[in-house]
Amino acid sequence: MAAGAVIGAWMLVLSLWGAVTGDQNITARIGKPLVLNCKGAPKKPPQQLEWKLNTGRTEAWKVLSPQGDPWDSVARVLPNGSLLLPAVGIQDEGTFRCRATSRSGKETKSNYRVRVYQIPGKPEIVDPASELMAGVPNKVGTCVSEGGYPAGALSWLLDGKTLIPDGKGVSVKEETKRHPETGLFTLHSELMVTPARGGALHPTFSCSFTPGLPRRRALHTAPIQLRVWSEHRGGEGPNVDAVPLKEVQLVVEPEGGAVAPGGTVTLTCEAPAQPPPQIHWIKDGRPLPLPPGPVLLLPEVGPEDQGTYSCVATHPSHGPQESRAVSVSIIETGEEGTTAGSVEGPGLETLALTLGILGGLGTVALLIGVIMWHRRRQRKGQERKVPENQEEEEEERAELNQPEEPEAAESSTGGP
Repeated sequence: MAAGAVIGAWMLVLSLWGAVTGDQNITARIGKPLVLNCKGAPKKPPQQLEWKLNTGRTEAWKVLSPQGDPWDSVARVLPNGSLLLPAVGIQDEGTFRCRATSRSGKETKSNYRVRVYQIPGKPEIVDPASELMAGVPNKVGTCVSEGGYPAGALSWLLDGKTLIPDGKGVSVKEETKRHPETGLFTLHSELMVTPARGGALHPTFSCSFTPGLPRRRALHTAPIQLRVWSEHRGGEGPNVDAVPLKEVQLVVEPEGGAVAPGGTVTLTCEAPAQPPPQIHWIKDGRPLPLPPGPVLLLPEVGPEDQGTYSCVATHPSHGPQESRAVSVSIIETGEEGTTAGSVEGPGLETLALTLGILGGLGTVALLIGVIMWHRRRQRKGQERKVPENQEEEEEERAELNQPEEPEAAESSTGGP
């Protein structure tokens, strides 16, 4: 157990630094340093040795020696005779040979075959299907692996077992692209399956990337589980008949879509079908960024919620169908609140103006009536005074015309 731990630690050190000895195949990670030892080289200079390289950077063998200059910072000979590549690149793949002569004249050769690699990012399944239809070809999704070298390969698994493309029930469309600057690969693999009728109702798919070099660990995507519907029967049981998608209805509550500020409006998209369609919502001609669902709730309605709404139902075996549009609006309220028969908007202003005019006319009519009543009373008072004046005048006239009575005659006779 301890020996295994020591060996593992030693292999880790060699992997990190790329330091190797002997005749062997070498794998080095792109961008990391690599040191190749020259067997038989004297420990102290001057060494009698030379390195010969045949890689993607050279057209033929390139010779390097301890006395030579560094090769454009790509590789240089260290004082102990080893060869250093500060940052390995794809063009450094090739053959490296060292021939060293000891002080006693013994010649030793070292040969290396260097291959480079880059671990890609974890693969993922893009554009996955939400469900499958039995008996017809379905696209499961596209598996993507980016930034790897060598290219490697992608494979699909069904319930943990590798899927073998047969061109009938299982087919795979693959595409490999290489970056023009980095030389790294991007892989695409699109899976199409035709589920058998009466097969598994909830198959699980996943994808894995296998590196192009041996002894490298495979990378796996997260699994996706899909539901299989029958082409002629919906649901998950054999006795559930399929229901085709008919006209899509949009119901708004309260009816008419008019609500007081802060009220609640509920929109329900009725699209009966098997399997159930996906429902998406549209406002003023633009899709709303909401998860699919048959009910749209608008709580505490404000001015920003006003507009025209519709819903779109998407069925696996049908195209998208859109409902009729409905309007959501806000009812303006006064201080006393909304009452039955209340008028909103311009109608309220017209009613107020009409009532004002009628009130003014009534006041004028009332004033005219008071004036006429007052004048009528004055006229009646004058009519009552005319007879009284006439009687006084007649009495005065009678007194003037009455003859004067004779004064008592004084006695002409004197006393006795």
